[in-house]
Amino acid sequence: MAGFVRVKPSYDIIILGGGHAGLQAGLKAGLLHQTAVILDRGPKYGRSYYAPSMDNIPGFPGGISGHKLLDLQIQQLKEVASWTAYLSPVTLQKVERQGAEFVVVFERLRQVHTVRGKVLLLALGVVDRIPHVHGSIEPIFPWANNGVVDFCMLCDGHTLPGRSVGVVGGGTYAVRTALDLFHFQPSSVTLLTHGERLLEDADGEERKELERSLAAHHVRVVTQEIVDFEGIREKRFGVVLKDGTRETFDKGFCALGWYSTHGDLPRALGAKVTDEGYVPTDDDGRVLAADGSGVIPGLYAAGDIRDGWKQVPEAWATAERAIIHAFAFYLEEEARPRTLEP
Repeated sequence: MAGFVRVKPSYDIIILGGGHAGLQAGLKAGLLHQTAVILDRGPKYGRSYYAPSMDNIPGFPGGISGHKLLDLQIQQLKEVASWTAYLSPVTLQKVERQGAEFVVVFERLRQVHTVRGKVLLLALGVVDRIPHVHGSIEPIFPWANNGVVDFCMLCDGHTLPGRSVGVVGGGTYAVRTALDLFHFQPSSVTLLTHGERLLEDADGEERKELERSLAAHHVRVVTQEIVDFEGIREKRFGVVLKDGTRETFDKGFCALGWYSTHGDLPRALGAKVTDEGYVPTDDDGRVLAADGSGVIPGLYAAGDIRDGWKQVPEAWATAERAIIHAFAFYLEEEARPRTLEP
């Protein structure tokens, strides 16, 4: 599908990102008979692509992998192919506003294209930080791909009762994650700082409070650098430390935060961006302006890049609301709001 789509010079809606939010946005645009283009760096860059099983997806009581769910969403776009184009892989080169339109320049199949649109939806997601071992992030992949190491407490915390957990990370986010995991009643939680100083990013009072909480919950802290992983055949999270000692857990949790929230792009468009790099919106997904003047007409955000919860059903919901609002308010011929039931 992606290799045979001809790029048009203009669309009603340009969607940046082809994860769960972007794909749902493209589907909804097509169902509403609005022309749309999804510009996707590639499915393998989506956060859920490597998730072996997601248990909170309606209609899949036995769970479904992130890879399979993305494939199904892409396949469903064929039903609206006359309205919505899905282009992948692409590399964004420039995104800017010119008058009442948005202009996006991107490279695809070694050709540079420019498209214009009345509406721009940001669905770029975020990029998880993964621990480096010997300068590479690849050593932990087998454990992550087999669901032995998780990244999201809200997605996978329910798998932890009675199990020992090793949490990778030493910053505030990792410590708070380790403490929050006790809600699911694991047998034990150990913090693996991977050579980093514990709570280096916390101030004095916050540091003291979190250190007291770690002690109260009997969280063991291991500060040595991790030099290898083991136990994949037994579906255990084993780590080899720099001094040669070993630690083994039933489950691992990666709590290093994110490399990128793609905040630079919305900033360049005049959007407000939080300190964490997320984009605040109103209830309909309209992006708020950095100067406090209100919303930026025609600019929306959905999914992980939006300031809010980071779940697949939430990505779908925010994409759905954004496209419906854009259809009602920005895509009518004379730019008058349509009378639609909320």
